[in-house]
Amino acid sequence: MTIVRRHLIPLISGALIGAAWLLGLLPVPPLVSDAAMVAAAVVAGFPIMRTAGRALLARVVGIDLLVTVASVGAIVLGEYWEAAAVTFLFAIGHALESATLNRTRSALTALVALAPDVALVLRNGEQLEVLAGSVRTGETVLVKNGARVPVDGTVQQGTGTIDEASITGESSPAEKRAGDRVFAGTVSTGGFLQVLATEVGAATTLAHIVHRVEEAQEATAPTQVFMDRFSAWYTPGILVLAIIVGVVTGDVFLALTLLVIGCPGALVISIPVAIVAGIGRAAQLGILIKGGEFLETAAKITVVAVDKTGTLTRGRPVLTDVVVLNPALTRAEVLDWASRAEAGSEHPLAGAIVQAAAREAAREAAQGAQVTGLPEHITSVPGQGIVAAVAGRTVLIGNPALLRAHRIAGTDAATTLAEKLAAHGRTPLIVVLDGVVAGVLAVADEVRPDAADMVDALHAAGIVRVVMLTGDGPLVAQAVGAHVGIDEIRSSLLPEDKLDVVTGLRRDGHVVAMVGDGVNDAPALATADIGIAMAAAGSAVAVETADIALMGDNLLMLPAAIDLARRTVRVMHQNVALALVTVVLLLAGVLFGGVTMFGGMLVHEASVLIVIVNAMRLLRRSGQRAERRARRRISSESHVQSPKKSEKSENKEMIRR
Repeated sequence: MTIVRRHLIPLISGALIGAAWLLGLLPVPPLVSDAAMVAAAVVAGFPIMRTAGRALLARVVGIDLLVTVASVGAIVLGEYWEAAAVTFLFAIGHALESATLNRTRSALTALVALAPDVALVLRNGEQLEVLAGSVRTGETVLVKNGARVPVDGTVQQGTGTIDEASITGESSPAEKRAGDRVFAGTVSTGGFLQVLATEVGAATTLAHIVHRVEEAQEATAPTQVFMDRFSAWYTPGILVLAIIVGVVTGDVFLALTLLVIGCPGALVISIPVAIVAGIGRAAQLGILIKGGEFLETAAKITVVAVDKTGTLTRGRPVLTDVVVLNPALTRAEVLDWASRAEAGSEHPLAGAIVQAAAREAAREAAQGAQVTGLPEHITSVPGQGIVAAVAGRTVLIGNPALLRAHRIAGTDAATTLAEKLAAHGRTPLIVVLDGVVAGVLAVADEVRPDAADMVDALHAAGIVRVVMLTGDGPLVAQAVGAHVGIDEIRSSLLPEDKLDVVTGLRRDGHVVAMVGDGVNDAPALATADIGIAMAAAGSAVAVETADIALMGDNLLMLPAAIDLARRTVRVMHQNVALALVTVVLLLAGVLFGGVTMFGGMLVHEASVLIVIVNAMRLLRRSGQRAERRARRRISSESHVQSPKKSEKSENKEMIRR
């Protein structure tokens, strides 16, 4: 109804103005046409006056007050046409602004529209169609081809493909099978899935995204705060200036014209419209920006610090090598002792060893495993490894520093081998049983195929340095860093060391973005100027706490986010410059060039629309061209793995029993 009324008012006012002109051409008393013109001014001006009154009650002198005073003054002076023209143009300008501003919020509207109204659930063995909001946690939801997923959940049965572009920004549908996660608002493009509902209603990832985008688009950027303060002084200043001009010149109509010309409409709207458009565009790409403040800060980033595991790599390490150095042990025994010790460790690499041992035990089932169970005691040595008590024996697993600390003899061969494996990008773990070196294990994490392209794109976006922060040893870090093209590598870091690195970079004058998983690197993420959480889809904590959350696994969204932030800030500056130049020229035109009230209002409303249209350029999809080119390059290249096949061949004899 508000939208209809907004368009109806300028239509009625315009019709009355047209009628007044026609009556002026007919042989009727001038009073009739003047009455029509005044009626046009009242119809268009009453909502403006009402808004001005409300603002005054809140002790705010706004644009509406300037227009109200000018139009009332024009009527008092008998300038009915000027009064009608000014209020009509202001009303039609408001209607056009409302329509175009709604387009800048199109991303949020589209997100809200993604939420399905109904869900197909399985209750008592029957398929029932219910309201999506009535689905309960733990229920089984059926997702058929073409249907929109109504809840967040885990696939229990079935296979299919899901278009997750609305959540992660990924254009290619994702294959889903038992155990995989699905999100509300995504669309099935094939197959049939039975999904166990884990989050419903306001708890879904989509709901968190909508909430975050709503808050972000309403948040105030530092530049906007400055402009708001400026406007708070500028608008009353124009009112005072008009009074002074009227008193000095004795020309009341000139003073009223000055009020209209001085309206800072384009200035007031220049910043928020750009922020809304920029954050909306980011949401379309699967990038959540917490607010205008972080959008502006992201545009100033000079250094990007990235965690290795889970960011540059997939975060799913696998055991690649088992080299036996103690002839009294078999390959299966070395792996088994190591797995039992690592079973009590929280280190990310421990899982790879335990899983590999389980597979090895299954293959060697005929012989049976000699040692089974969990460690009786385990001590983690930060930066070195672990010391465990297993079945009454002592097992050490770690790097050469751990062996030196425990005065283990005969480690030269193990150290040389560990260095060779590390040079190939694998993480070596030396296994010691009761003071004797048993063997060396190697674990590798696959480098993401788009990691190198991300670094190139960051440099192209103006980032002067990309720093890798990792707890891995120097050789592994150097191998991964060289492959990806990292500018600076910091290895063997503890969480507090990463914090110190980020603090040091900021102390050197850099604006630092820290990219991590949002949990393990929490201190560094919190200390950085911008904390960026990777692959935040499904993680409500990451969505709510990160300054910027990349919903998908696509690393190219990181440079895309920085590039979008910089384009948004450029648009903000362009809008402010345009608004200021327009106001200055109009004021000069009124005082020295004879600009009329009608002409000034026409230019004023045109400048407002130009500012909005300029901001709407951010909604265009041209920013994805670089991303598409990078994806084509990735798909044309062979799948990057660590270790490479050539490296495996080189070490074939070394790892063979």
